[in-house]
Amino acid sequence: SATATVDVGTQVSGILQSVDVDYNDAVEKDQVIARIDPSTYQARLAQASASLASARAGLNEAQASARNAEADYKRKAELVKRQLISRTDADLALAARDQARARIVSANAQVKQQQATVDSARLDLEKTVIRSPVDGVVLSRAVEPGQTVAASLQTPVLFKIAGDLRQMEIVLAIDEADIGQVRNGQSVKFSVDAFPDRNFRGRVKQIRLAATNTSNVITYPVVVEVGNADQTLLPGMTANAEIEISNRENVLSIANAALRFKPSDATGEPAAAGAGAQARNGLMISESLTKVADGMKLDASQRAAFDTAVSAMRERAEKMRKAAEARTEGQSQNRTFGGMGGQRPGGGGGGNGSDGARRMAERMKQSFGPFRDTLSPEQQKIWDAELATLATAKRAPVYKLVDGKPEQVTVRIGATDGTRTEIIGEGLAEGDLVIVGSARPTDKP
Repeated sequence: SATATVDVGTQVSGILQSVDVDYNDAVEKDQVIARIDPSTYQARLAQASASLASARAGLNEAQASARNAEADYKRKAELVKRQLISRTDADLALAARDQARARIVSANAQVKQQQATVDSARLDLEKTVIRSPVDGVVLSRAVEPGQTVAASLQTPVLFKIAGDLRQMEIVLAIDEADIGQVRNGQSVKFSVDAFPDRNFRGRVKQIRLAATNTSNVITYPVVVEVGNADQTLLPGMTANAEIEISNRENVLSIANAALRFKPSDATGEPAAAGAGAQARNGLMISESLTKVADGMKLDASQRAAFDTAVSAMRERAEKMRKAAEARTEGQSQNRTFGGMGGQRPGGGGGGNGSDGARRMAERMKQSFGPFRDTLSPEQQKIWDAELATLATAKRAPVYKLVDGKPEQVTVRIGATDGTRTEIIGEGLAEGDLVIVGSARPTDKP
């Protein structure tokens, strides 16, 4: 729809003398689009103007009477001082003067009242000329010349005018399960049935709070602003849209089918990641953070702060890796000599996945705190979002093909587009063969 659609009506009643626009006509602000027969309102204006002239004449008469009463009172006030007339005559002159002054006030009020009537009649006469309130295009016209319109109870809609169609908007109905991922400024790709082979682009402009309940399904309206310079899109078209909630470039990814595959003889859950795996994950996450930083256009001081933090993170991960290798070697010697005092495989650093994610998030927040302080508010939003994604990435088992047999590995998964999913951390490398399905062998003929 257009960003603004205005219903144009009339505030006065009468017979339409002319209708100057038609469907799809482009109109400018204040352009005349229709006229109502003005004769009735011209007569009212003439009547009001005559009443105003009469009121002004009455004011002039009252002012003249007041001047005469003022002079009479002054004369009698002098005579009463000389005792040439009685005090009663002077008092009567004073009362006449005050009455004349009061009549001036009343006449002034009459003039203002009649002036307001004239202004009202003039406004009604001006309203017989209906003008477009905006620049736009006429979407609908509900009247014809000679038709009588009555505006006594409700303003009738004569025209529907859409604003500038070079800038339009879409109102998407987003399910409550997905609305938490929508943010202002996100990119939107959409198509319309009229042009099925063409993809259009827009941007999220507003997330409205007024939820809609349809058969117990809650949706929220999300407004998307769309450029329509060539005016290909028309008001009322239905759009099928996809909102881009995240974007990853140059990342390791696998087909989603690999995450769903599970061999028929597979049992149990994947073993918890040990300290060595955590160390390798830390190294991989540091590489991911470096890619994030590369895309943020850091200045020299920000880059120096980041390099310091990521170097410290890599040193800790390297120490963890070496310590894990030493423990693994010790466990191997204990098993060789029949000892039972070594740690169990996979120990030392496993544990609850959510606890591990929380601890990792806290460590990264502390490690990169000085670097974050150097960022602008907009950069901080990007950094916090990426950091949260890396720290809270879920774990999933994947089976890769090694020597013709499936081998289970646990990977951390990130963003997905419904077809492929990002892989974060250790477990897979580019070029590994992952299993997406299995089939029964067929006998050769």
